[in-house]
Amino acid sequence: MRYRKLGRTGFEIGDIGYGAWGIGGRQWLGGDDEEALRALRTAIDLGLNFIDTALAYGDGHSERLAGNAVRAAGRRVYVATKAPPKNGWPVPPGADLSQVYPHEYVVESVERSLQNLGLDAIDVFQLHVWNAEWTAREEWRRTAEDLKRSGKIRAFGISVKRHHPETALEAVATGLVDTVQVLYNVFDQSAEARLFPLCRERNVGVIARVPLDEGALTGAIGESTVFEPSEFRSSYFRGDRKKQVAERVAALQSDLAGVEGTLPEIALRFTLSHPAVSTSIPGMRRAEHARANCAASDKGPLDPAVLAILRRHVWDRNFYE
Repeated sequence: MRYRKLGRTGFEIGDIGYGAWGIGGRQWLGGDDEEALRALRTAIDLGLNFIDTALAYGDGHSERLAGNAVRAAGRRVYVATKAPPKNGWPVPPGADLSQVYPHEYVVESVERSLQNLGLDAIDVFQLHVWNAEWTAREEWRRTAEDLKRSGKIRAFGISVKRHHPETALEAVATGLVDTVQVLYNVFDQSAEARLFPLCRERNVGVIARVPLDEGALTGAIGESTVFEPSEFRSSYFRGDRKKQVAERVAALQSDLAGVEGTLPEIALRFTLSHPAVSTSIPGMRRAEHARANCAASDKGPLDPAVLAILRRHVWDRNFYE
């Protein structure tokens, strides 16, 4: 495992982290708690030391599993979590900050997360959604400063809207945001244009989420793939989207013929090839996933020639809508 600084926090974290949405249950089926804990412990044994979870993942279930693994680790493992919007999803543009993240609610969310995790402090506390028009509001700034001063959180971050990295630019420029979590993968490289250069300039840590595009970049999803109706991916890959994915992935694999490594390994290494990225957080619900994903860290960034191939595969679409 290779390590990088998480921006100004000074935390030395593995460049492969653990995305813990999939172990929260409910929206991701096909696993169980014992299997999830084996995956977490395997990843930690391989040097992983950063877990990203959220209060909304299974109503705290993911946090409880993560806390279990962290407390048993025997070494320093950093934890990031998030407060969900008070009124739920989606949060439309123009939603008032006082209705979505009032001060008392955010403080209460921190306390609930600490209880779930079984920890004294949260290393990185994030707002799970962010609207650019909130930047000038005093409330969130006071909340972040108060929580840091209390010792309940060590760093404050925001999670950026899917496919809209530019919504974080003004917040990063305030100097009050320590980390930004943003969607970044082979198909969506938009964060490179403006957000990544600004984060490097302001020494803000970047947490790259969805590096495998919800599984599309594993190469395992085809037209005949079936998901349980209650699972998140049943909606994400609805209609003819599986056919579109299969065609895009086939074209990508064709261009990568002769390049060493599996498609998911190359996709993960793509995210690690940008110097702004502090860590990439794929999901790992099984121990074999943990072993494969952590091995990608050891391979390091991709060669420029391979990156040039991947640059040609940007896909302008939004499956979340």
